[in-house]
Amino acid sequence: MSPAVPPARTPGAYAVALVCLGNICRSPMADVVLQEHLARAGLDDRVTVASCGTGDWHVGNRMDSRAAATLDAAGYDPTRHRAQTLDPSWFERFDLLLAMDRTNLEDVRALSASVGGSTRDPDRVMLFRSFDPVEPGGEVPDPYYGGDSGFEEVLAMVERTTAELVAALARELDHP
Repeated sequence: MSPAVPPARTPGAYAVALVCLGNICRSPMADVVLQEHLARAGLDDRVTVASCGTGDWHVGNRMDSRAAATLDAAGYDPTRHRAQTLDPSWFERFDLLLAMDRTNLEDVRALSASVGGSTRDPDRVMLFRSFDPVEPGGEVPDPYYGGDSGFEEVLAMVERTTAELVAALARELDHP
């Protein structure tokens, strides 16, 4: 069984943010997959999902074409994504912020602490793969500098982790 998610701030609703470095590969892939799986589970009307990067190099851009092609080939729609940067307001807007790797986790926690977020509720910031049934707490590797197979590997990690995350969200929303 997957770990529990932190309690919802608003009864009956939940908000999840996914965070990577530039918001053009890993976190947007997870965003698209999570939104689709929530829709399939009938939870899309109660769970809000967004993704962002800790860096601002790609703000406003579409996701990496290889990430988009990998999602498209698997039946997902990658067209709506536009890169954005983590904003301090997200620590109040989102119930859970999931980082793709330990470096981004540290960056998110540092920003949260600087705005008073993490010091109040550190359990709301964790690794995305905390929910991975194969390697709980592992990192999602950055496929940006590699070939297509890296994007396929990321998608496989994201899909299996998302299944467990959706189950945890369903438990929280059904039994807060």
